Amino acid sequence: MKNKLIFALVLLLACTAAHASKPHADTVKTGVYITSIHDINFKDKEYTIDLWLWLKYKNRDFDFVQNLEVPQAKTVTKSFSTIDSSGSKVYLLMKLQCVMKDSWAINNFPFDKQKLRFSIENSQFDSHSLIFVPDTLGKHFDPRFTLRGWRVDSLGIAAGIKKYETGFGDTTLAKPHTEYSNFKVTLKIARDAMGLFWKMFLGMYVAFLIAYMCFYIHTDSIDSRFGLSVGALFAVIGNKYIIDSSLPESTTFTLVDTLHGTTLFFILCIIICTAYSLRLIKKGQETKARRFDFICAQVLLAVYLLLNGWFIYGAID
Repeated sequence: MKNKLIFALVLLLACTAAHASKPHADTVKTGVYITSIHDINFKDKEYTIDLWLWLKYKNRDFDFVQNLEVPQAKTVTKSFSTIDSSGSKVYLLMKLQCVMKDSWAINNFPFDKQKLRFSIENSQFDSHSLIFVPDTLGKHFDPRFTLRGWRVDSLGIAAGIKKYETGFGDTTLAKPHTEYSNFKVTLKIARDAMGLFWKMFLGMYVAFLIAYMCFYIHTDSIDSRFGLSVGALFAVIGNKYIIDSSLPESTTFTLVDTLHGTTLFFILCIIICTAYSLRLIKKGQETKARRFDFICAQVLLAVYLLLNGWFIYGAID
């Protein structure tokens, strides 16, 4: 019994010593206050953010002025910084302007919702030495600032661990794996899209209506019907190229592709219907041709409007 008690005490002391020898990571309380987001460049996938960043910590070896890293930033400009180390903690306040690179979700453009992501790390100390802790007090963005053409849905801050499957050249590591603490800001925004939608797609719908009016042109002017339909076809293709020029490259089928593809298909249907109507006229069946035109006009218009409404509703929802 005595031996068991001694063994338990030795084991407890060993565990306590091992726990005591393990270094504790110093915490850095971090907060942000966003004053402006502007120059949103949809084509080049970037935007500019102005913000105040503050950090409070005890470890005076931390040098965030020199070792602050913004992983997704194209450029980082520190216009102001002040350090107060008179107390037990160091208080650092910085004004940053960052040109951020991000990926856009354009499947539902122009009814799209985007996530703007901003994060910081310390390039000098990994997560074994430094851990960020979010400062959640107060607001994190100026409620007076507005994004032209957008509305802010939510803003969240969090801290986490970012893993790198590399040792960055450190041969003392058992395997090429390092972890760094990061502080993340996620801003969710939604586009005020209705005005932009009509600005971009009005030409497409006018082209479809021009082609659709061919059903009401007298059968004597069958050449005009073909000419208008083919002209509308090229107008829709031109409208799509104009919209695509303002969007980033995408390998997925977007709402822009869907609406233009649907319109092209229905204009092609109008051309096919016109060709069949011409065939009836040449057979001397003008009454049947007029009836065929009337039925096709109603059916194609109804189906076209329903499909457009369905696709747009799905994008908004």
